[in-house]
Amino acid sequence: VTMPDVEAESSTQPEAMEEEEPLFSNLDLFLFTLIAGLIIYWFMSRKKAEPIPEFKKLDQPSPSTRETSFIEKMKKTGRNIVVFYGSQTGTGEEFANRLSKDAQRYGMKGMAADPEEYDMCELSRLAEIDNSLAIFCMATYGEGDPTDNAQDFYDWLQESDGELNGVNYTVFALGNKTYEHYNAMGAYVDKRLEELGAKRVFDLGMGDDDGNLEEDFVTWREQFWPAMCEHFGVEASGEDSSIRQYELKEHNDINMNKVYTGEFGCLKSFETQKPPFDAKNPFLAPVIVNRKLNKAGNRHLMHLEVDITGSKIRYESGDHVAVYPTNDTAIVNKLGQILGVDLDTVISLNNLDEESNKKHPFPCPTTYRTALTHYLDIIHPPRTNVLYELAQYATDPKDQENMRKMASSAPEGKALYQSFVLEDNRNILAILEDLPSLRPPIDHLCELLPRLQARYYSIASSSKVHPNSIHICAVVVEYTTKTGRLTKGVATTWLKNKLVADNGHKSTVPMYIRKSQFRLPFKASNPVIMVGPGTGIAPFMGFIQERGWLKEQGKEVGETVLYFGCRHKNEDYLYQEDLEEAEKTGVITKLNVAFSRDQEQKVYVQHLLRTNKEDLWRQIHTDNAHIYICGDARNMARDVQTAFYEIAEELGGMTRTQATDYIKKLMTKGRYSQDVWS
Repeated sequence: VTMPDVEAESSTQPEAMEEEEPLFSNLDLFLFTLIAGLIIYWFMSRKKAEPIPEFKKLDQPSPSTRETSFIEKMKKTGRNIVVFYGSQTGTGEEFANRLSKDAQRYGMKGMAADPEEYDMCELSRLAEIDNSLAIFCMATYGEGDPTDNAQDFYDWLQESDGELNGVNYTVFALGNKTYEHYNAMGAYVDKRLEELGAKRVFDLGMGDDDGNLEEDFVTWREQFWPAMCEHFGVEASGEDSSIRQYELKEHNDINMNKVYTGEFGCLKSFETQKPPFDAKNPFLAPVIVNRKLNKAGNRHLMHLEVDITGSKIRYESGDHVAVYPTNDTAIVNKLGQILGVDLDTVISLNNLDEESNKKHPFPCPTTYRTALTHYLDIIHPPRTNVLYELAQYATDPKDQENMRKMASSAPEGKALYQSFVLEDNRNILAILEDLPSLRPPIDHLCELLPRLQARYYSIASSSKVHPNSIHICAVVVEYTTKTGRLTKGVATTWLKNKLVADNGHKSTVPMYIRKSQFRLPFKASNPVIMVGPGTGIAPFMGFIQERGWLKEQGKEVGETVLYFGCRHKNEDYLYQEDLEEAEKTGVITKLNVAFSRDQEQKVYVQHLLRTNKEDLWRQIHTDNAHIYICGDARNMARDVQTAFYEIAEELGGMTRTQATDYIKKLMTKGRYSQDVWS
């Protein structure tokens, strides 16, 4: 539309300027400057981009030097057995190390390997090595998922159409029967490797942590090795002596700035904190709130808030916060006393296998005190391999015999381990106290004890409402064992003592975030049904905050229904004021609370579900509701699921099989989610 005007203007210009025409017009000068500027900018930008500084992690060779080919490594070091582990809490890794160590006793050479560190598509090349075997110790995490370190391997297995002909393998699966998808990951790896052409040389082992995982593993392992000897035509060397993996080096005149004091990745990473924060580089979050939630009763339920300001940590409702606890100093000191050791001696435990990616069992150099406080699990009853290896140090032949017996798969030995260690709940200190002839060298004990693991808690807040803090809801674990010893939960006792001081001093918690699949529906208008008795309320506090925030934003929010349960209304009704306020303002559409012990007949959340069956069936079947269960897996989650089956049977006119399939379909569609623990 404006073009003619422009033309008219330019056609009159020469007349006005006829008297004196300069060499360059203003437009020419402008264009010239622009072009010159662009040329200069182009030259400048060709300068190399500033390299991002790389922080070298402890004991992690730089990517250029690390061998990502496990085949080349096996060939170079003369190994024929590789044991891969998928491990979330360290047990899978522990079993893998035990199996790779076993290989030596059978005249073979093994290596434990983290699938995350190697190129797994090289599996097909395993056939290049004579008498080779791949063992997989695979744990299942969450709702039938792979562990974090096995996620890439799992993805590769799903997408791969590679030929694994000539590859020998076996799988030991680690799981827990109380979960819906018992040992799903181990079973999948076992089945998928066969589909890809690999040869299963020994049956899938199933370990159940709800029963006795250690016994399941020992039984499987004792049948596995003789079968392997037969398969490969080798004989056990009969060498059942202890094989040390690490050697001790004491540092007498070391600069204390080079000594680890509890950090996990880089030395001094707790002093100078640099994001991103993860399992190897946790953030030290100050505790800003720590209050008791229950009004009475002999338990201690607590609400904590940690400050993540400036950490660049992002989280969503439903995620988990992982915290690294420390052991009770009284127990650490007692271990030092009973073993007659100066705990402040600075040591390194160095791997005797120089080719191993794992140079030390925990960050070194450090002191025995730091190792026993920050890095080693001294509270869980020790596994049989620890007893077996320590037996040689018992001066009483009877003690020695019993310790070895407990590590065998003989019925008598199994029964002894079950009663003396598991049922009596003896940790390593209790075992040393009750077997006075057993005084092992502390360095061998430190080599054998498993690593102290992070503990996961469902986050009890929404980042939409609390972007700079993370809320935790937990119950302090405390009980007396059969031997009369008071046992305290490592993490919950440690958290309970993270007090907020009046003088401004803040206790800190090393933490990071673990993403979860436990998510509110994408469409806010979908109804949500939340079932969370006890501390199972945690993620729902975040969900309720978020639904309230969405409402404030003017979004159309569907029904928000909560089923909560506790023992007594006047004792442990957690977040009572918050929940009643949320119902009053309409954020919670319906608040259903079961007080199990306030009347003669016990009432649980599943009873309330049955009472409201018509409403529930409408919400699920007609209104597309999403169901969320959080809390105890062993009884509650199972009973709640049964209640849903019964409602589908009765109001959907289904048989039990159809009802089961109906609920399973909801799970597949992501409309029935569980965040449960046992």
